[in-house]
Amino acid sequence: MGRLLALTLAYLAYLLAATIGSERQQHHVQHGPCSYTFILPEVEHCHPLRDFRVTNTLQRDSPSEAEPDSNESKQTKARKERPSLHERKLENLESAMENNTQWLQKLENFIHENVRSGMEEIKRTAVHTQTAAMLEMGTNLLSQSAEQTRKLTDVETQVLNQTSRLEIQLLEYSLFTNRLEKHILLQTQEISRLSDKNSFLEQRLLALEARYGRELQGLQSEKQQLQEILERQSRLVSKLQGELGSSTFNSTLLQRQQAMLTHTVQQLPSVNPRLLVFAEMSNMPKEESLTFRDCAEILRSGMTESGIYSIQLPNSTQTIKVFCDMKTRGGGWTVLQHRTNGSVNFHRGWRDYKMGFGEPSGEHWLGNDIIHKLTSSQEYSLQVQLKDREGNEAFSHYDRFYIDGEDSNYSLHAEGFSGTAGRTSSLTHNGTQFSTKDRDNDLCTCKCSQLASGGWWFEACGPSNLNGIYYPASTSVVRYNGIKWYYWKGPNLMATMTTMMVRPANF
Repeated sequence: MGRLLALTLAYLAYLLAATIGSERQQHHVQHGPCSYTFILPEVEHCHPLRDFRVTNTLQRDSPSEAEPDSNESKQTKARKERPSLHERKLENLESAMENNTQWLQKLENFIHENVRSGMEEIKRTAVHTQTAAMLEMGTNLLSQSAEQTRKLTDVETQVLNQTSRLEIQLLEYSLFTNRLEKHILLQTQEISRLSDKNSFLEQRLLALEARYGRELQGLQSEKQQLQEILERQSRLVSKLQGELGSSTFNSTLLQRQQAMLTHTVQQLPSVNPRLLVFAEMSNMPKEESLTFRDCAEILRSGMTESGIYSIQLPNSTQTIKVFCDMKTRGGGWTVLQHRTNGSVNFHRGWRDYKMGFGEPSGEHWLGNDIIHKLTSSQEYSLQVQLKDREGNEAFSHYDRFYIDGEDSNYSLHAEGFSGTAGRTSSLTHNGTQFSTKDRDNDLCTCKCSQLASGGWWFEACGPSNLNGIYYPASTSVVRYNGIKWYYWKGPNLMATMTTMMVRPANF
């Protein structure tokens, strides 16, 4: 059926082309050098008869017979009566062509019928197929449209909800913005008012600063004068205390001498007057024998009041004045160093620390030479007393203490730590040499004496320095170059009083 349909379509295309190319159908036959053209009948609108039959007869048109008037016509007639070979062939060809024409007409009619029926079937099939496809496509489109409509409805609902929320938020933001603007306006007015008040206060402060500056200058001048007077009074008091101590000591000696003389007189009532005078002269104490090596001997002699006394250094005729503490832990302490108000500058050179400076009644350093001679004559213990600006007191005690001579740079030796000023000793290790700003003997390249101030046994700047700068109790800033005893208050120590003192270890 497929092949027949293809053949039918091809033939229809041929017929259409033939119809367009010529109004009548022609058939060409080439026979050797001769060409024959046959005009075929038009059968497009003709239907064959049911009783049509094909015959082999050949109808031929010929001229009507005429009378043979002449010889020429006779000859012609004779030739016509005797058909030639070409004429016979031509007749056969015409007969064959007629048969072919008839068969072609039948074939054409058959093809026309099949083409019409095929075209109608094709049209019905195409219409049915297109209708089904269109219905399916329409159904799909309707489904997709419904789905898209549903989605659009959901989106529209979401958009409406979001729009409502945004409108509510916008309204809230608008209200918040209005409140914020009012608050900012109030703050601006308050700032403006405070600015005006601040300007007034600044002007007033400048006026007060100018007035108090002048008063402060006057007070500083008065303070300087008072400090000078205080220093003079301190020296005078120290001198008077020394004289008072000497007078008290001399008075005690005189009382003892008087008692001894009275006792001697009572025991020798009948002795020769000359012998009595001799005994009195021999029992008279000599002035040279009334010397003490330290404050412990002075305490043993009956002096129980703290103050300034004279002692003679061991193995020396040198007599010096020292302050004796007769109250702390049983008394008998010879004071080596004392700080209490910052009136004396301790940032000094090697010579000052060697010879000593200050007054025994106030802030002073006894002197490295004196400390060496005193502590190397016998075993001494060291007591360090501390007090901070809150009034807290603590001490560090060392059972054995001494320093070497100048040839060893007054190297430190301290053992047997105990006390309340820290769980461990803040003094440096044994053998640490003394350093000052003009003689650096520490183990640090930074020159600790210049960095931390004062003269001390720094080692590598170490955890202690009782000879640092004295800062008053009102100072709130902790400085590295101040007084330091690290293991008591760490780097935050603000000391208001320090004392270093020694007494014999067997006291």
